[in-house]
Amino acid sequence: MADLTVFVDDHALEATWTGDAPKTQAALECVLPVGGDAVRWGDELYIDVALDVPPESAREVVPEGALAYWPAGDKLCLFWGPTPASETDEPRAATPVSVVARLEDVSALTELEGEARLRLESRTEG
Repeated sequence: MADLTVFVDDHALEATWTGDAPKTQAALECVLPVGGDAVRWGDELYIDVALDVPPESAREVVPEGALAYWPAGDKLCLFWGPTPASETDEPRAATPVSVVARLEDVSALTELEGEARLRLESRTEG
């Protein structure tokens, strides 16, 4: 069962916590819901979210559908394909990010053009 609902414009997508960054996840859970007008960087969207956590299991290459926190820039990022930093067609952050959750299906994002509104909320909210 999904833990989170991720809204990208009119699309409601389901995501689950990965367990890869428990301190980052806990800090994010405390500030949910979060959202805003996202900036697009290749097949990545990101919004401002300030969490007081250090990098945790941080890496640059992430799985498709990853929701990750970028501590260096205080951003919550959603990856679904290549970015300008990618060396092949893998999703790649500019610098290491802490992956906290993953979308179950990113197919709706392939049609996205330009920037979008991004919102993340717990499935218990509503």
